Amino acid sequence: MNTPTHILVGAAAFARPHKPWVTIAALLGGLVPDISLYVLAGWALFVQGIPPGIVFGTMYFSPEWMRVFSIDHGFLTWGAVLAFGIWLKRDWLLAFAGAGLLHAASDFLLHHDDARPQFWPLTDWVFKSPVSYWDSRYYGNIVAPLELALAFFMCIVLWRRFQGVWPRVAIGATSAALMVPLVMWGYFLAGGGAVHMH
Repeated sequence: MNTPTHILVGAAAFARPHKPWVTIAALLGGLVPDISLYVLAGWALFVQGIPPGIVFGTMYFSPEWMRVFSIDHGFLTWGAVLAFGIWLKRDWLLAFAGAGLLHAASDFLLHHDDARPQFWPLTDWVFKSPVSYWDSRYYGNIVAPLELALAFFMCIVLWRRFQGVWPRVAIGATSAALMVPLVMWGYFLAGGGAVHMH
């Protein structure tokens, strides 16, 4: 799924009014697994000036990048964080781990060619889901609008749960951010250079 959807789903599952640290932790848990991709791709694209087709068609699949993704999307990583939260009895850490696990699980089910080895360090095996959140060859044309509908439904859930001005501003900003991946990938796949995921 796209990052804003991960954030909204994690928040809808674990964020709680009147518990700001729990809410912040839930938001971060939905975000953190994707930070490495933004850092690596951003550096390659905007600092090194590497064409998008190479960044997302070759570098993305390199052993170095996949090793990073295997950690931040790893079930063992997030399972360890969850176990630590249970041991410490910290609700904010449980929210962080829960949102991270939700992120990892949804990506496990919605990535085909671009899947990651999520059971590292036990194995480098990669599950290539028959369903992709973006690739029309694997029902991405069906999943993408369903994801958008899910994201906006999560916005409604959060809007009803949080009554304050600032939480609602954050919800509105995140819902607006749902358009960013559409614009970004449209650029990369069209005007910004062809991207061939394999």
